[in-house]
Amino acid sequence: MVKELTIISGKGGCGKTTIATSFAALAKDHVIADADVDAADMHILLQPEIRKSEIFHGLNIAEKNDDLCINCGKCYENCRYGAFDPDNTLHPEKCEGCAVCELVCPVDAIKMVERQTGEAFISDTRFGPLVHAKLHAGEEASGKLVALVRQRAREVAESQGKGLILIDGPPGTGCTVIAAMTGVSLVLVVFEPTLSGIHDAKRIIEVAKHFRIPAIACINKYDINMKNTRDILDYCKGEGIEVVGKIPYDDTATDAMMAEKTVVEYTNGPLSQTIREIWDRVEKAF
Repeated sequence: MVKELTIISGKGGCGKTTIATSFAALAKDHVIADADVDAADMHILLQPEIRKSEIFHGLNIAEKNDDLCINCGKCYENCRYGAFDPDNTLHPEKCEGCAVCELVCPVDAIKMVERQTGEAFISDTRFGPLVHAKLHAGEEASGKLVALVRQRAREVAESQGKGLILIDGPPGTGCTVIAAMTGVSLVLVVFEPTLSGIHDAKRIIEVAKHFRIPAIACINKYDINMKNTRDILDYCKGEGIEVVGKIPYDDTATDAMMAEKTVVEYTNGPLSQTIREIWDRVEKAF
């Protein structure tokens, strides 16, 4: 059975991708998946060579045949999203795909059609296969695209006999995060010792509890606020969540990023050693 690990944080900027890419360099027999389809960035460090791509269609949108239209105004009257003007002109960029216009049109002048809203890719990297995607700016249905990324990652893992899928999850607690973590073997929650970081990480732990997903935690930049770090440790202890490591603030992470390398590739210093120790504990947590 293929194991799946999702790395999440509840908010952006916690160092989730920095940790995930280092794990990608350390793990063996694995497939990497970038589930942050709204702002994918693993490719910056992993420099993938795309070998397969596919078009992603999100929500269907309305398409109007003006030759059939009798200007009855029913589309305008019933569309709550303002996709139609009073003169029955359709503005596709405002369409939310509810299909009420197709339902009420008496002459079948409106049909719901597929629209390309993104792309998904299967690529090769120096650390193994990477499944990633790009959602076009302003498009919806990002949760469906995350689900597609995970589906393709499982297919690659099964076809190549891989034992682990390493998923870099999106920030927040919305549908994309739920799509990235439901059904996985384990989630690693990256805490940041700031008030917003703690608040949002606690929210994502509640999501994990709701879906009965085992969770462990680590604290990134723990030394920027020791009081908050102690509060995180107390919270995790009370919730029965293992803290597998504390990562100090270190400019080396930025230097590695500038060099387009993972931390564990860029240096063998204290930061790299800490991440290696955390990965060892994560492997034992499965």
